[in-house]
Amino acid sequence: MEKLWTKDYIKVLTANFTLFFAFYLLTPLLPLYLVERWGATKDVMGIVLSGYTVVALIIRLFAGHIVDSYPRKKVLLVCFSLFALFFGGYIAASSLLLFTIVRTLHGGPFGALTVANTTACVDVLPPSRKAEGTGYYGLGNNLGMALAPSIGLWIYQTTHNFELLFWLALGMAVIGLLIDATLDLPRKQVMPAPEKEYSRRRYNILNRYLLLRGWVLSINIAFFGFCFGVLQNYLAIYMKEEHGIVGVTGTFFMLVSAGLIVSRLQGARALRKGKLTQNCLEGAIIASLGYTLFIAFPQEWAFYVSALLIGFGQGHLWPAFLNMMLGIARPDQSGIANSTLLVAWDVGLGIGVLLGGAISEYFSYTATFILVALTEVAGTLLFAFVGQKNFKKLQRGQK
Repeated sequence: MEKLWTKDYIKVLTANFTLFFAFYLLTPLLPLYLVERWGATKDVMGIVLSGYTVVALIIRLFAGHIVDSYPRKKVLLVCFSLFALFFGGYIAASSLLLFTIVRTLHGGPFGALTVANTTACVDVLPPSRKAEGTGYYGLGNNLGMALAPSIGLWIYQTTHNFELLFWLALGMAVIGLLIDATLDLPRKQVMPAPEKEYSRRRYNILNRYLLLRGWVLSINIAFFGFCFGVLQNYLAIYMKEEHGIVGVTGTFFMLVSAGLIVSRLQGARALRKGKLTQNCLEGAIIASLGYTLFIAFPQEWAFYVSALLIGFGQGHLWPAFLNMMLGIARPDQSGIANSTLLVAWDVGLGIGVLLGGAISEYFSYTATFILVALTEVAGTLLFAFVGQKNFKKLQRGQK
C-alpha cells in the first residue's frame, strides 16, 4: 500500500490548521466586536459578516480554473500572503465602514486559499489513498475549530482586547505561509478532455470555472452550508440574548470539533472502501438530530450533546462530498471540483449569515435556529432521494 503520511502531506495538513485557526479565532467573536465597538444592529451585523462570504464565493468561481491553469505553488503562496495581510487591516480600521470593507475584501484571499491548499493536498496524495487522505485533511479545519474559539474567548474574557486577537490571527497565518513555502508539489498533468466535452451542447464558458456535472451535489451542500453559517456566526449572541448563557461558545465548538475528529478517524475506513454515499447519508442524519436537539431542548446539556452530534455528522459529510465531486470530475479538474464544492458551501453559508441577521432582527434568534433545523432535515431528504442517485448515475457514466 502506498505511503499516506509523507512529509509534504503533513505540511499541507499543518498549514490548513493554521489557516482555519486564524479564521475561527475571530469568527465567533466578531458579532460581539461589532456590537461593543461600533454598536451595530443585528441586520447591519448580518450585512457586515456576509460580505466576507459573498466575496469568497465570487473568487472561488475563478479560483479552481486559476489553480488548474497556473503553477499551483505560486498561486498558493500569493493567496496565503494576502490572507495574512488582511488581518493587519482589522487593526488599522478606524470606523465601521472601513472595517466592513476590510472584512469583505478578506473573503477574496480566503476563498482562493482554501481551494489552492485543498488542491495541493490532492496533489501530494498517492492515488490509492486520496479518499482516505482528503478525509484526514479536514482534521486541520477541525483542530482549528476546536482550539481557536476557546483560545479566542479566553483571551477576550481575560483582556477584552480584540487587537491582541487580530495580531494572533495574523501570526498564525504567517506561520502557515512559511510552511506552505517549503512544499514540493508535483507538476500538474494536463489531460485533454474527451471530444464530447467540447460539443456545443455540453461545453461552455462556465465549465472553465465550475463543475456543472455536480450541480445537484452543489445544491445539496448549500443546504448544509446555510445551517453551519448561522451556527458559527450567531451561536454566542443567541446563547447570551435568548438564554442568558455566557462563556459556553468555546466549549460548544470544541465539542463540535471533537465530534468532527472522531468522525474523520472512524469514517476513514469507509472512505477507503469507497462508501461515499453511505458515509454522507449517515452524517446528514446525525447532524439533523444534533440541530433538532439544539433547538428543541434549550438547556446546557442539550447544547453540548447537540455539538457532538453536529460535529460527528459534519465529519462524515464534507469528505464524502469532496470525494464525490472529485469522482465525477476529470483528473485535470481537481481544482475546479474543489472550487465548485466550496462555492456551493459559500452560497449556503452566505445566505445563512445574511438571513440569520435579518430573521433575528425581525423575529428572534430562536426562529432563526428553528429554520436551521428544518433546513438540515430538508438537505438530508434531498440527498437521500435525489443527491445519491444522481452521483451514482454520473459515476456509472464515467466508467
